[in-house]
Amino acid sequence: MDINSFIEEITPYVIEKRREFHEHPEVAWTEYVTSYKIIKELEKLNCTIHFGNEIFVTEERIGLPSQTDISENEARAMEMGVPSSFIEKMKNGHTGVIAQFDTGKPGKHTAFRFDIDALPILEAEEENHIPFQQKFHSKRAGVMHSCAHDGHAAIGLGIAQFLYQFTDELTGRFTVIFQPAEEGGRGAKPIVAKGWLDDADYFISGHIGIQSYPVGTIAATANNFLASSKIDVTYLGKSAHAGLEPNKGRNALLAAASAALHLNGITRHADGATRINIGTLEAGSGRNIVADLAKMQLETRGATTELNEEYMVKEAIRIIKASANLFDVEEEITFVGSAPNATCDEEWIPLVKESSADSSLVTNVIDEMSMGASEDATYMMNRVREKGGLATYMVFCSPLPAGHHHPKFDFEEMVLPTAIDAISRLVLHINK
Repeated sequence: MDINSFIEEITPYVIEKRREFHEHPEVAWTEYVTSYKIIKELEKLNCTIHFGNEIFVTEERIGLPSQTDISENEARAMEMGVPSSFIEKMKNGHTGVIAQFDTGKPGKHTAFRFDIDALPILEAEEENHIPFQQKFHSKRAGVMHSCAHDGHAAIGLGIAQFLYQFTDELTGRFTVIFQPAEEGGRGAKPIVAKGWLDDADYFISGHIGIQSYPVGTIAATANNFLASSKIDVTYLGKSAHAGLEPNKGRNALLAAASAALHLNGITRHADGATRINIGTLEAGSGRNIVADLAKMQLETRGATTELNEEYMVKEAIRIIKASANLFDVEEEITFVGSAPNATCDEEWIPLVKESSADSSLVTNVIDEMSMGASEDATYMMNRVREKGGLATYMVFCSPLPAGHHHPKFDFEEMVLPTAIDAISRLVLHINK
C-alpha cells in the first residue's frame, strides 16, 4: 500500500474516532473510557500495550482530583462498559496508554506523544457549532474537548495504524504515547521519569489549531513555549457572626480577594514575557458570616523556566503569604502542575519540507510557529534532547471558529488526515 491509499483509507476511521472521543470527554487523571477505547483499537495491531502504573513513576504525579472525583469517574467508566479488570489496573487515576512497535530490524527509536484529556468547560449547544449541529457534541455537561485533544488521540490511532501497516518498510522501534493530564501540566513528567524517552533518537509531537490558517498549512517546529506553574491556595481563617462579633472573625475571603488583586499587579519582567492568571476563587458560606475558608487556583508563566520559577512564582508566593498575614489567616500553598520551556531542533525544518514535498494534503510548510502558551510535552522534548536525540513539536493548522478553551472551539476534520500524512511521510523520510 502506498501512503496516498493509506491516508484515503484511514480518513473515515480517524474522523469517526475523533467524534467518539469528543462525545465522551474526560478531564485529567480520569480518562478511563478514553484509555480503554484506545487500548481496544491498539489490540487489533501488532504492538505491545502498556497502561496503568507501569507507564508512570506514580509518586511524580501531581494535581490529582479528589478521591471522591476519582471514584465517581471509575464508577462512570464501568457504567459505560469498561471492564472492572481495566479499572483495577488504572485505579486511582493511572490513565493513559503507551504502545510499542518493533520492526525486528536494527534502526532508530522514534517516539510520538498525543494528549487525550479534556477541559471543565460547558460546550455550546448552538446550530452554528458543528459538533452540536451534527450531533457529536459532549454528552457530559461541563466537560468538553475544547483544545483538540480528541483530534490528537485520533491522530495517534492513525499513526499506530501506519506503523502497523508499513512495518515492512520501516526499521527500528517506535513508541506511541497517549498521555493523560496535559491540561495543567501534569501528565508528561511522571512518564518521562519512568524512562520511556531515555533512548529515543527522534521525538515528534504537535497540536491542531493554535493559529487559524487553512487546512494544509503545517509548521515544522514551534517556538515561544511559556514555562508555567499551577498553584492551588487555601486560606484558613475563623468564622464569626458578622453583626454580633465581627472582631472575633478572621476573614479568609478578604485575604484571597486581596491576593487576587495584588497578584495581577506583579511587575512584568524586562527579560521576557511573564504572565499570571487567577482562574478560580471560592470563598464564604453566607452574607452574615465572616468567611473562614477561601480557595484560589492560579497559574504563572514565563518566557523561560527561570523567569517563571525564579521571578513570577517567587513574587506570587510572597504576595500570597503577605495577604494571609495582612488578614491574620493561615495559607496553604500546593503546586499542582508545571511545564518548562523548550526548543525544537532546527534540523526538522528541512526534513519536514522534504518529506511533505509530494503530499497532496500538505500545501504549505512554515518553518516555525509561535505557541505563546504552555505545553508539558516540553518535559519530553527536553529529555530527548538531553540524551542526544532530536525533538520537534509540529502545528497542524485549521480555521478556528472560536479560540482554544472556548465553548465553541472546533476545527475542520480534514486536518486529521493531513497531520497523519505529514507525520507518516516524515517517519518514512527519517527512516531511510
